[in-house]
Amino acid sequence: MTTPSHRASLDAVLAHPAIWRGGDCAPEPAAVATGFAALDAVLPGGGWPRALTEIQLSGEGIGELRLVLPALARLQADGRDVIWIAPPYVPYAPALAAAGLDLGRLAIVRPATAADAQWAFAEALRAPECGAAFLWPQATLDERAARRLQVAARDGGSWGVLWRRPGERETTVAAPLRLALAPATSRLAVRVVKRRGGEVAHPVLLDLDDPASTLAAAPRLPQSLTGVPSCSALRCSPSGRPVGFTRTGT
Repeated sequence: MTTPSHRASLDAVLAHPAIWRGGDCAPEPAAVATGFAALDAVLPGGGWPRALTEIQLSGEGIGELRLVLPALARLQADGRDVIWIAPPYVPYAPALAAAGLDLGRLAIVRPATAADAQWAFAEALRAPECGAAFLWPQATLDERAARRLQVAARDGGSWGVLWRRPGERETTVAAPLRLALAPATSRLAVRVVKRRGGEVAHPVLLDLDDPASTLAAAPRLPQSLTGVPSCSALRCSPSGRPVGFTRTGT
């Protein structure tokens, strides 16, 4: 029989930050706030983990980039760079600047092959000056490659995102966080498919136009939209070809 004193002692032990109950959301050190309180509430550490995240899309242009822009602006404000690798479309620089991104700290990588893209992604994740790296895979990732990327993200303390476009064949990826996005009338439904912690029964519905739920940041336009990005770790791919960089707006 548990006495009140024993119960109090047990509660004190369970309250220690190093203790994690399996049904709760796992702690995640140094997570990056998403800018959406309802989403932060269901993510380990209260934000995007500095690790590998997989985001599955039911369609394109449903608000997926607007979902991540507040966190990217926050990372740039801390002096970190953002790398996008093989995005399927040309990013629209004025919209990114209006959302608070510093275009001088955003680099776009256009690899020639899928292998080059994975290599560039891993190098970006390890680079200490890069706060976030996004990859739109050009080919299916095997489990071994995915685990290498997860280790690179952890070692570099970076937030890495694997974007799964509609119709892609699903494979098991060693990402501790997996989300699925779908439109829901005028909102975005974010379903937590996998996380370290208990199951999230219902999708989180976000109003991306709600100013109270987004990061307030004044637009900052760079003095120049040309030049070599500051992530000097990205030079040549395993194939020996330079990995192309372009600034948004060029």
